[in-house]
Amino acid sequence: MTYEVNGEIIDATPRAGQCLRTFLRDNAHFEVKKGCDAGDCGACTVLIDGEAVHSCIIPAYRADNHSVTTVSGLGTPSDLHPVQRRFIDAAGFQCGFCTAGMVVTTSTFTPAQMADLPQNLKGNLCRCTGYRAISDAISGVVNTEKPGDGPAVGRSIPAPAGPRIVTGTEQYTMDTAMEGMLHAAIVQSPHAHARIRRIDTAAAESMTGVHAVFTHKDSPGVTYSTARHENRLDDPDDTVMFDTVVRFRGQRVAAVIAETLALAQHACRAIVVDYELLPAVFDPEQARAVGAPTLHGDKDAASRIADPARNIVAELHGGTGDVSAGVESALATGGAEVSGRWQTQRVQHAHLETHGTIGWRDDQGRIVIHTSTQVPFLVRDELCRIFGLERDDVRVFTARVGGGFGGKQELLTEDIVTLAVLRTGRPVQYEFTRTDEFTISPCRHPMRVDVTAAAGPDGLLTALSIDVLSDAGAYGNHSPGVLFHGCGESVTVYRCENKRVDAQAVYTNNIPSGAFRGYGLGQVMFGVESAMDDLAAKLDIDPFEFRRRNVVVPGDQFIDAHIDAGDLRYGSYGLDQCIDLAEKALHRGGDVPLPTGPQWRTGEGMAVAMIATIPPRGHFSDTRITVDAYGTYTLGLGTAEFGNGTTTVHAQIAATELATSVDQMVIKQSDTDEADYDTGAFGSAGTVVAGKALHLAARRLREQMISMASSISGTAIEACVLGRHGIACGERFLGFAELLAPTGGSLTADGRHDGTPRSVAFNVHAFRVAVNTSTGEIKILQSVQAADAGVVMNPEQCRGQVEGGVAQALGTALFEEMVLDGEGRMISQVLRNYHLPQIADVPRTEVYFADTLDEIGPMGAKSMSESPYNPVAPALANAITRATGARVHELPMNPIRVWRSLQK
Repeated sequence: MTYEVNGEIIDATPRAGQCLRTFLRDNAHFEVKKGCDAGDCGACTVLIDGEAVHSCIIPAYRADNHSVTTVSGLGTPSDLHPVQRRFIDAAGFQCGFCTAGMVVTTSTFTPAQMADLPQNLKGNLCRCTGYRAISDAISGVVNTEKPGDGPAVGRSIPAPAGPRIVTGTEQYTMDTAMEGMLHAAIVQSPHAHARIRRIDTAAAESMTGVHAVFTHKDSPGVTYSTARHENRLDDPDDTVMFDTVVRFRGQRVAAVIAETLALAQHACRAIVVDYELLPAVFDPEQARAVGAPTLHGDKDAASRIADPARNIVAELHGGTGDVSAGVESALATGGAEVSGRWQTQRVQHAHLETHGTIGWRDDQGRIVIHTSTQVPFLVRDELCRIFGLERDDVRVFTARVGGGFGGKQELLTEDIVTLAVLRTGRPVQYEFTRTDEFTISPCRHPMRVDVTAAAGPDGLLTALSIDVLSDAGAYGNHSPGVLFHGCGESVTVYRCENKRVDAQAVYTNNIPSGAFRGYGLGQVMFGVESAMDDLAAKLDIDPFEFRRRNVVVPGDQFIDAHIDAGDLRYGSYGLDQCIDLAEKALHRGGDVPLPTGPQWRTGEGMAVAMIATIPPRGHFSDTRITVDAYGTYTLGLGTAEFGNGTTTVHAQIAATELATSVDQMVIKQSDTDEADYDTGAFGSAGTVVAGKALHLAARRLREQMISMASSISGTAIEACVLGRHGIACGERFLGFAELLAPTGGSLTADGRHDGTPRSVAFNVHAFRVAVNTSTGEIKILQSVQAADAGVVMNPEQCRGQVEGGVAQALGTALFEEMVLDGEGRMISQVLRNYHLPQIADVPRTEVYFADTLDEIGPMGAKSMSESPYNPVAPALANAITRATGARVHELPMNPIRVWRSLQK
């Protein structure tokens, strides 16, 4: 068959049943992305004879003798299509994985179609941006400024990778082909709890083209956790690569390594497994009861499970004062008490790039792992531990990562690929499908949150207690940390003499839970902030004023289950400003008209959130900067870029300190060969840890260069001024070539930060909503978030982080739910059965920043990536309650649940 792709002729015959997406990628058109392979997300969009189509659902043969245009055919980095240019100018992307499809789709729009984006862009999903920047891009709005003279920090400078992202030439994990590549496929357990009695792999092993079959007999004798933290002891060692006991439906049982993916999958179907079924438990309350089936009862103390005999992964108990006395005091003086139970659901990260890894041996015989991860150094270290390898013998690196949200702070595909490379000596790749993401990839922890709160008639809190039950699923990855963090700042943000925290995370035979944006805070805050609003209403106190009277202020101790005696500080404080900004914005009102009809009720709601700017117990980053004779600076960092924007901010920090522009920066990142060490891109640490380390390296390099210039020129140090082209030393100017000649033409400085001390950041969200009392439908009339981000390093980018967090949180609050059947079977297995917010679902959020300068963060900055997510669901719930008088206690707050609450 003959295909014309981007003006070039391809003579090739697709495989029987092959779709156009995989055919194009087989022919090196990696700009065509895989997000779903079901026609749901639009990442694979191409033009056939000028018409936009989802190539994952178009049979390849239908394009025979037709013209196919991909995003790379629209323009190149040096010759951009007008739509591509607009996406750069508007900062219309974050991770960028959806951008190729967005650009192709919108390149066909007429003015009439551009005027109705909710209808015409509904086939293209974005998980990162919140869509406002995409809408701006399509409309030609310019949100960025060109790099130029003057400090780069504080300016909306576009992402350095922009031209490559919008043309599809930025490489993501699976965007490569290697000669001799083998493919991995997995046999998954059909049972929620079973012991493997026998596995017959003979038929699979006898197939031509099958190179290896792995079972529990091949599993390294090492227990570990898929969760990755700086201190690996933070998570229980309850996992082995292939176990003789399966604990959830979908757990890996065997793996096949073969010449093609189709052959590997075929061989998997030929493997016969004999199971002994075991009792299963799916309800976390039942799981911790006496006599419940145990999932990890065979584990000993070395696994660091709190109580294996009761399925308790981790627990937290503590407090200050006497909660009962605090309640009695409030009631005795004419105050009020509220108590309630709130429930949050499972949520999928839904990063459009699925988990995937490619591995091979390099020319030196080292194992090289190219993977989609937020934590390359932690992956390397655990692979070395599992397989008994030395660090110098393993290189782990990422290209750009297509979204993460905590989901890629796990080790899910890298171990299979490493074992396969070690055994076969060939390059091997293993990539999750979208269904794999729903059925075997860890999700957000569902939690039951009980809250009791009391306050006197003056509105001052006298008691606050929470009781939390978290469903860890079949394995404990991240469950201790999520539990402890969730019960932290959600309670700490309030000043109260009497506090109590009781919390447990328990094993069930459900899909494992893991790290997710907010790391537990969003779940617990849903209960705490809802209860606070109910208490304010009971006392007839405005909710904004109620928070003003009760939130912590500088000088207050940080208290949750315990009084913080660690490294948490008030590096700056902007919560008061955030409360004021959100309140004033609501008073001004929005521009969305009220719906008409007597069935509609309107109301306003708000919620506050606090978060530590860095994860506790150490977060490390070692960076280096090298300057050459041309004045080009090469930055070596370990932090991964997955839409968090750290690449741009790092360039801005270095350029500002070194008195040059960001276009003089070359960034080498997220590669264990390019930096000494980095804990990873999680906990919003990319700016405040790696950025601070880089700032130190830049300062040292500047000081070294000025000292050298002073010595060469005989000019006092204070008279030497560094600039873009060299150093002015009074009357004499030293270019970089002359300056660096004594050091061989280059100079390097290092910088390190250990993640301590830590500051606190704040977010306040507010909504005005209309609720249809006949149907439970919710219309958002105004959405406002005020954020305390310290010095805002890149206003447009930081605004986008807030908007993206709000959009993801709205999905959690209103639509998204991973539905199980009660026996561990996942009902939600594709995007079309899981309501990921579309452009029509997401309102424009007004974003305001407090005016603060943090004394701890680099150049006064704070972290601001995951925290915008946390206050959204309770703020929306509070608005619904203020509108209707009914309280929704369970997420998502879909029309059915809202309607039911109205009937009570």
